[in-house]
Amino acid sequence: MNSITENLSRIKAELPKQVTLVAVSKTKPNEAIEEAYSAGHREFGENKVQEIQNKVPALPEDIHWHFIGHLQRNKVKYIAPSVHLIHGVDSLRLAVEIHKRAEQNNRVLDVLLQVHIAEESTKFGFDFDELYSLIESKELETLTGINIRGLMGMATFTEDSSQVRREFQKLKRGFDKIKTSFSNCDTLSMGMSNDYKIAIEEGSTMVRIGTDIFGGRA
Repeated sequence: MNSITENLSRIKAELPKQVTLVAVSKTKPNEAIEEAYSAGHREFGENKVQEIQNKVPALPEDIHWHFIGHLQRNKVKYIAPSVHLIHGVDSLRLAVEIHKRAEQNNRVLDVLLQVHIAEESTKFGFDFDELYSLIESKELETLTGINIRGLMGMATFTEDSSQVRREFQKLKRGFDKIKTSFSNCDTLSMGMSNDYKIAIEEGSTMVRIGTDIFGGRA
């Protein structure tokens, strides 16, 4: 079995330079993150607020923490002081709360708007009509505590690679359509351990990989 360092090295070697790798460290012990950190990695993804709260004070300060899970509004205050990028802004109400908590911490928080592209009902996110209507309303532009960096989406978990590809293509078209609306819009977060190679072929600039780096969950 390869080490975390070996896995990281292999994956980074095959990623294009413009693609950022977020190592999904959810459920993993600090020792695993420290091994990846010692190998030079700084971008880590967590999907539970409590886990970020526990890990931030125990691990190096220059780690960039990505919140990649479904974020409840009442928990934003716990990650606002420390999170680097929030991947899953799926409602205006959540965006407003992040803006409020960012201002309380004298920060401007980078966020991605999450779009529902999968056929699975368990995934969160805007549909494209909602997204375009929200952007056209200019309401997001009043939220000075957030900096919209782009879009995030998760494809259907399926063996049908053509379906996955179609869903990623749809998200890339949406990204191309909205990126002129925001001055710092440069990030398209799509692709995980099972489908990141297709995502990169379809224009992803950020992939979220856990299993292929750290192994399966205990």
